[in-house]
Amino acid sequence: MTGKTKILFLCTGNSCRSQMAEGWARHLRRDTVEAYSAGTEPHGMNARAVRVMAEAGVDISGHHSKHVGDLKQVPFDFVITVCDHANESCPIFPGHTQVVHVGFDDPPRLAREAVSEEEALGHYRRVRDEIRKFIEHLEDYLSLDTQ
Repeated sequence: MTGKTKILFLCTGNSCRSQMAEGWARHLRRDTVEAYSAGTEPHGMNARAVRVMAEAGVDISGHHSKHVGDLKQVPFDFVITVCDHANESCPIFPGHTQVVHVGFDDPPRLAREAVSEEEALGHYRRVRDEIRKFIEHLEDYLSLDTQ
């Protein structure tokens, strides 16, 4: 028993937003949160997500995409869906797991329209920073034991 709050960040592909959220939670809340991420249809890590997280001092280069079913043995306290599709297709979790939806824009989708790499990275950076703020203020969204 770690005594930490177990949180799963769930997205469709587990390539970008959920990975960023896991990275920030591990970086900012390592003493109180045991963070995981997974996808409903995982399809590999997003290189731009890895890059912009590294710019912020968080290394997620060792992460890999996982299917939510791969973590079925973990008794999560919270599942946070970070995209609408994952929220709509979120599986049922046993026990006392609370599911919370906090959606973020999809950087890969936004980057498709970018005219330059820098513009594309701007979308990733904005969402990265929004996710950081969310993780910094988890208590506003979740009933966490903050002893």
